[in-house]
Amino acid sequence: MNQVARVGDVPAEEAATVPHNVEAEQQLLGAILTNNELYDRVASIISEAHFYEPVHARIWEVAAARISKNALASPVTLKAFLEDDEGLKELGGAAYLARLAGAAISSFAARDYAQMIHDLAIRRSLMDIGRSMTDSAQQVDVAREPKDLIVEAEQALYQLGEAGQASQGFQSFLKAVTDAVNVANAAYQRDGGMAGIPTDLIDLDKKLGGLHKSDLLILAARPSMGKTSLAVNIAFNIAKAYKRGQKPDGSTGAVEGGCVGFFSLEMSAEQLAARILSEASEVPSEQIRRGDMTEAEFRRFVEAAKTLEACPLYIDDTPALPISQLAARARRLKREHGLDVLFVDYLQLVRPASAKDSRVNEVSEITQGLKAIAKELDIPVIALSQLSRQVESREDKRPQLSDLRESGSIEQDADVVMFIFREEYYKEREKPGDHELEKMAQWQEEMERLHGRAEVIIGKQRHGPIGTVELSFEGRFTRFGNLVKPWQQGGDSDF
Repeated sequence: MNQVARVGDVPAEEAATVPHNVEAEQQLLGAILTNNELYDRVASIISEAHFYEPVHARIWEVAAARISKNALASPVTLKAFLEDDEGLKELGGAAYLARLAGAAISSFAARDYAQMIHDLAIRRSLMDIGRSMTDSAQQVDVAREPKDLIVEAEQALYQLGEAGQASQGFQSFLKAVTDAVNVANAAYQRDGGMAGIPTDLIDLDKKLGGLHKSDLLILAARPSMGKTSLAVNIAFNIAKAYKRGQKPDGSTGAVEGGCVGFFSLEMSAEQLAARILSEASEVPSEQIRRGDMTEAEFRRFVEAAKTLEACPLYIDDTPALPISQLAARARRLKREHGLDVLFVDYLQLVRPASAKDSRVNEVSEITQGLKAIAKELDIPVIALSQLSRQVESREDKRPQLSDLRESGSIEQDADVVMFIFREEYYKEREKPGDHELEKMAQWQEEMERLHGRAEVIIGKQRHGPIGTVELSFEGRFTRFGNLVKPWQQGGDSDF
């Protein structure tokens, strides 16, 4: 069969130097059109983006769509869908499809042809990235520093390594629908459970449906409300539950829990580890710092440390990281160890890639960058955020969306915005004088009611309802947990 005289958007004189094998593409397409069952063997290796010849890419896309619907893909059935294709007309129209099927002589080698087409596509993409890097490096621009070019090149290479193609571009609605069905199927397989990664906080998981891939979640609170504690608790729960295995799509990765990355821009890695150990060993963190432990507590502490050694929780405590560096480090972590959830503590300590004329614009660049990381790495990103002081001046101290510092961009870019509120913290500061006996009795009654309780207020959620989730809070171990409801207490309940 004659090789197709086409070089796409590559100049004709360069075509000979571009890695490609049109005959392998013809053999693979012919084999698929002759025997549709071969498609399942090669679908995980290549997509239409890997074909060098655009007409072949379109033939593959239509054939794949037909086979996915359990319909026949043959020269006869594909003819109706490709009759108006100008590229196919140049090659002979429907007769070309018949020639492809007729010339397919080695269906057993379909997988080898698919691997060859994939590898040649990767080589072409590498050449494109190399050319792009050379062009960018030659253009001396004051606004673009060399380190920015390195980050861009690393991003392009990461995408190529992960997805097998350097850039996504448009995708057909069929692929988007298939992905949506796969997510719904994953939730259905868990008996109507979560599509996302569970946090192990039952009521929060019910509201959120777990942590969803490509989502940016903002966890905001005033100082001393426990936002770092809650983030650490969730990170620890996810890492502790990690199990590796084969996922429904055939790839290998986390089937339970996940690998967790934690950017701690405020606390050191050692302080963060001490918090996790305090929670796991049930020894108050101030006793751990002072070394003031009984023998039983120290034994629990050491046992907890041994158990945690195997947890896939990675901490980066570099201060004042620019958003571009943060993205590059997250990519590297995913490539080297895997990454299923990313935490950033906290948003206002991340630096923009370049200085902006206002703080609002800087925060906007940071939130957009975090959302881009979530989409690019296909993971949930949980960013902690400070709230403005206007909360303190209100009678009702419960936070709301307008309390977010530089709130416009944070509220706009986030898929979920959550606030932590502990009324006990504020009530504690309203303690009346010892001589005011009536007020003191009322205050003590209120404190008893509020003790060990926290609220997580979901102020925004793209995929579900807003509302309040009640959690327990043990200040000694800086630990949030599931709150036992009165009807769950068995015999002690009045209900």
